[in-house]
Amino acid sequence: MMDNTFFLIFRQMRMPLLVLIITFSIAILGFVLIPGIDEQGNPWRMDFFYAFYFVSYMSTTIGFGEIPYAFTDAQRLWVTITIFSTVIVWLYSIGKMINLLQDKVFQQAVTERRFARQIKKLRDNFYLICGYGETGSALVATLSDRGQHAVVLDINEQRIQVLKLENLPQYVPGFCADASKPIHLIEAGLQHPLCQGVVALTNENDVNLHIAITSRLLHPELKVICRADSHDTAANMASFGTDYIVDPFDTFALHLATAMQSPGLYLLTEWLTGQTHQLLSDPLYPPKHGHWVVCGFGRFGKAIYQQLKKLNITMIIIEAMPEQTQAPFDTIKGRGTEANTLLEGKIGDAVGIIAGTDNDMNNLSIIMTARELNPHLFVIIRQNQQSNDTIVNAIHADIVMHPSYIIANRIRLLLSTPLLARFLSISKNQTDQWACEVISRIVAVSNDMFPEIWEVVFNIEDTPAVYHAIKSGSSVKLADILSDPNDRERQLPCIPLLLYHGMSYQILPDEDISLKLDDKILFCGAYYAHFRMQWSLQNEHALTYLITGSSPPQGVIWKMIRKYH
Repeated sequence: MMDNTFFLIFRQMRMPLLVLIITFSIAILGFVLIPGIDEQGNPWRMDFFYAFYFVSYMSTTIGFGEIPYAFTDAQRLWVTITIFSTVIVWLYSIGKMINLLQDKVFQQAVTERRFARQIKKLRDNFYLICGYGETGSALVATLSDRGQHAVVLDINEQRIQVLKLENLPQYVPGFCADASKPIHLIEAGLQHPLCQGVVALTNENDVNLHIAITSRLLHPELKVICRADSHDTAANMASFGTDYIVDPFDTFALHLATAMQSPGLYLLTEWLTGQTHQLLSDPLYPPKHGHWVVCGFGRFGKAIYQQLKKLNITMIIIEAMPEQTQAPFDTIKGRGTEANTLLEGKIGDAVGIIAGTDNDMNNLSIIMTARELNPHLFVIIRQNQQSNDTIVNAIHADIVMHPSYIIANRIRLLLSTPLLARFLSISKNQTDQWACEVISRIVAVSNDMFPEIWEVVFNIEDTPAVYHAIKSGSSVKLADILSDPNDRERQLPCIPLLLYHGMSYQILPDEDISLKLDDKILFCGAYYAHFRMQWSLQNEHALTYLITGSSPPQGVIWKMIRKYH
């Protein structure tokens, strides 16, 4: 990009520079050739140094005077000609320079060069986020709140300007560029040693595919997470080893099926993935008996149809263009916003309705019309634009499906707490009764608020006290770090959810288990429990008190007193 910048400068300024050099050269040559007279009246000629010096200060209008002797009339005539010619040339050159500085291509090149230099100077781990729409902005805000750094690429200049105006805790560099081009990914830090992963969140499946392929080829060790809205694209991404592929429609359809089949497991997932410092949500029980009306058979409608069909849920599909969407043969043609279409779909006898079109106003209209015909419906609405939060909330739907929120939340888990994603995956194989038992334990420690989620890695960087204790031969049990460092008889309000040890996972590990180096544990609990635990994990004296029940002297004087007593 440095070469491109200089190329643009020389291309635009080539003619002004040539004219300027030629004008100066002629002016200097004229002063050398035109004879003058010294103080004794003898003929005298300027050398090239004096001529260059005089033209230099004369063209800048400084005007030191005639050197080294008073000029003759011929020399003064040449001075007059030179003044007007150099002024005109300077005005021409300055005008060209102003045009260059206002040129959009040049400004883009300078900005790109500055951005690339800025990324090279980064000294903290960061994630490369491609796409700063609703999903990207939500993800960047979440990462920034957790103290994690990000770099943003987006093809829309307005979104990059919005990023600069965001009041984020961490500075987030952003650049307007096409993320499908490898050069822009490299400039944004794809090959930077501190880049931890690439997240492709653009609205174009092909662009996300290009980003995934480029990342895998240029930095194979990098974690790659991509958004995919079609099964074909997801299969293509998976074929060359994309780490995580997030489809918001399939994800939500699976959650809905889980809510119908295992309400406890669905509630557990909602509580563990929800925003902290908010009240716990109530359980949901979507009806399993009776028929549902599904309005819209696009990507979302198809995902819902496939999942609920596995549960033998009866569905009536309403679609405006059934031929193009390959809807079932018994699909009712219409948008669902009209009462007669809903009546044809037997809305009066339905137990639930899903407004799943890609138009928020149509979805709201569908719900309002359907409720007039059947006020007892279980309502699920798809929200496409975040700006419609207020009116969507006013409809008081039982479940709101927001694709951007689903993707951002899923990726947030993968980047900030990967053990939680593994825990939820393992939990799918558990019974609903098991999930209800875990829920009751969470209620006991969370004080009716969404629990705090954190991971602990037992190494010298994150838990130096535990590291040194294990290295010295001491046995550190899980129960020890679950105790309050202020009173070891009292347990911290938190729950160990998952233990990773030796390439294996143990769900809800026993508290008597001995910890090993490089073990990882996922916890959930009250907000303050996390900070109390950090004190035990990093302070050797606090950990010694939890293990032995005694608090050894900490200062030199106290150690000497204890030694002699």
